[in-house]
Amino acid sequence: YTMSERKVGESFVKLFNKAEGKRIIIATFASNVHRVQQIINTAVTHGRKVAVSGRSMVNVISKGIELGYLKVPDGVLVDIDTISRYAPEKMVIVTTGSQGEPMSALTRMSANEHRNVTITPMDFIIISANPIPGNEKYVTKVVNDLMRLGAEVIYESMYEVHVSGHACQEEQKLLLSITKPKFFIPVHGEYKHLMKHRDTALSVGIPESNIIIADIGNVIETDGVDMKITGQVPAGKVLVDGLGVGDVGAIVLRDRKHLAQDGLIIAVATIDRASGDILAGPDVVSRGFVYVRESEELMTEAQKLLTETLQDCLDRNMKDWNTIKGRMKDNLSDFIFTKTKRSPMILPIIMEL
Repeated sequence: YTMSERKVGESFVKLFNKAEGKRIIIATFASNVHRVQQIINTAVTHGRKVAVSGRSMVNVISKGIELGYLKVPDGVLVDIDTISRYAPEKMVIVTTGSQGEPMSALTRMSANEHRNVTITPMDFIIISANPIPGNEKYVTKVVNDLMRLGAEVIYESMYEVHVSGHACQEEQKLLLSITKPKFFIPVHGEYKHLMKHRDTALSVGIPESNIIIADIGNVIETDGVDMKITGQVPAGKVLVDGLGVGDVGAIVLRDRKHLAQDGLIIAVATIDRASGDILAGPDVVSRGFVYVRESEELMTEAQKLLTETLQDCLDRNMKDWNTIKGRMKDNLSDFIFTKTKRSPMILPIIMEL
């Protein structure tokens, strides 16, 4: 079973006592109204004012007070812009950023970029959340940066400053036993989580044939008797690039990845249309592949190879520019790979005069 949220309230009391003489900063999920209420209750008990940082936290708390879900005594909440008027040891700052989100209030504090809050060794910071799988690196960076600024940071589960917002297996079994669904579709989380949820459903007697593990984009249909996956719709990431939304396709992405990983080589040559003689080049221009001044020998050899390739094509009386470009590209690509074990994008350009 998931631990009671009240357990966190008990931990807050112990930590507030431990933080006597210091400013307290608590990062938690803005949507956890009960957690925020417990922070406010503990702050009131310890004679501290509460300031709120982070847009979502400000919105949720103001709406919670307006609808009566949050009870805040008069004079406890103060504006984040006015915290300098109060003694730091009498302040609690409730903030967003418990998952290390790059633009969140706590992350800006850790980078010394917050407009109102400057972290000092007189700060006692509680991260009242567990990292969501995949966010561990971001949370760890924020903790490290806060500690570098001298703050004491409480983030380990041993302090019991967080209980899951999700049901544990026994509660899921209870829900399934009460509702007795004919069909069951686990949602949310990675594939391994869906499979674990499926195992829970199997343990309370839901037949395996009636459990659907779906992928993003699957169409699931039911006629009231049966339920099954019947198709697929486009789903997933929509890429935004400048003013374009979703117009960057797989081929463009592949080219960008290629350019980013291996760089670009442009080979430019000018040919006399009438005689078929090489008038200029081939010149080799490199971007993001090698530093030309330190690789003059490689570039000279590449230029020589391209000249021989182009001359050979002209001697054979080849007229199709695409064929000639293809030959130049293939020969140069093989040469570059042999010498460097890299495969830059190669763009041959032939101009006629």
